[in-house]
Amino acid sequence: MTEPSADKPASPAEPGAAAAPPLMVSAQYVKDLSFENPRAPASFGEARNQTPKIDIGVNVGARQLQDKLFEVVLALRAQAETANGPLFLAEVQYAGLFTVGDVPQPTVEPLLLIQGPQLLFPFARAVIAESIREGGFAPLLVQPIDFVALYRQRQQQEQKGAPDGPTPGSNGSGGEA
Repeated sequence: MTEPSADKPASPAEPGAAAAPPLMVSAQYVKDLSFENPRAPASFGEARNQTPKIDIGVNVGARQLQDKLFEVVLALRAQAETANGPLFLAEVQYAGLFTVGDVPQPTVEPLLLIQGPQLLFPFARAVIAESIREGGFAPLLVQPIDFVALYRQRQQQEQKGAPDGPTPGSNGSGGEA
């Protein structure tokens, strides 16, 4: 067996050749961002004197743009309420353009709906925290999300005949975290 030389790069069939990654990020961006502070300034005192109830919602969608290019959208929704009413509502749709490498077709959907949002999550979480802080509240640190469990939940719902989630080429939603 011959070693690849500096003039001739290793071909993928040769041992030791670097394979292309299965998922590459081409771009990432805020697709939609909303912050509502409906009862300001009264809500600021309530936030200090009462522990608000905070609900976090998570949705994941993917759609095919070109042969191996997909857009994955991670939507986070954070809503805080006290006994007197809502404090804030923050929503972000954080998206990424992903190029899928040479992987078997059955692995494309889980790759996009698990690994894609895992890569986007830290950025979406930062956008939510910053928008809540800019709204006058303490920043909310959204806890890590198990995208594997979210994907499995979606698969179970689809098997029961109640599709709740996206497949590559469609838009859809995940579940609550």
